[in-house]
Amino acid sequence: MKHLMNLLPPNFPNLASVWAVKILLSLLIFFAFFCLSTVLKKIICRIGRRTDPDKEAILILVGGITRTSVLIFGTITAMGTLGINVSALVTGLGLTGFALGFAFRDALSNILAGIMILFYHPFRRGDRVMITGLEGHVIGIDLRYTTLQNEAKTFLIPNSVLLTNAIVVNRG
Repeated sequence: MKHLMNLLPPNFPNLASVWAVKILLSLLIFFAFFCLSTVLKKIICRIGRRTDPDKEAILILVGGITRTSVLIFGTITAMGTLGINVSALVTGLGLTGFALGFAFRDALSNILAGIMILFYHPFRRGDRVMITGLEGHVIGIDLRYTTLQNEAKTFLIPNSVLLTNAIVVNRG
């Protein structure tokens, strides 16, 4: 046992106590951000349940994005508290976000267009619309597609197409 004690640096008790405090503080910071993210998501989703069903989907999506963002920020803050250089990590996250955004630009444009359609209501379920030569009753609007149905066919139209083209709307 005495042989093992000779292997440890002379200031080991001081180093151990400093690292114990850093680790404890980092865990407390992460736990605080975890609690904050959970509370924020619940508040946003509760607001979503009190609004109309079309806006509920938007607010559930915003709640999830908020929770994830707060958790990432909390993780980076906790790692910085430990003494880890997080500048390279933050740069890597930025580049990864840029690459993912570029790779999924069409899907993201459809989702953002879906949010705008659900928020501004240029047409509603049950309306008869005509867009780019397709005509039918709106039977569904989600974040990615709007579903039209006529007597013979069902059309799934990407929401980005609906925002960039003229729409003829016949109510009821």
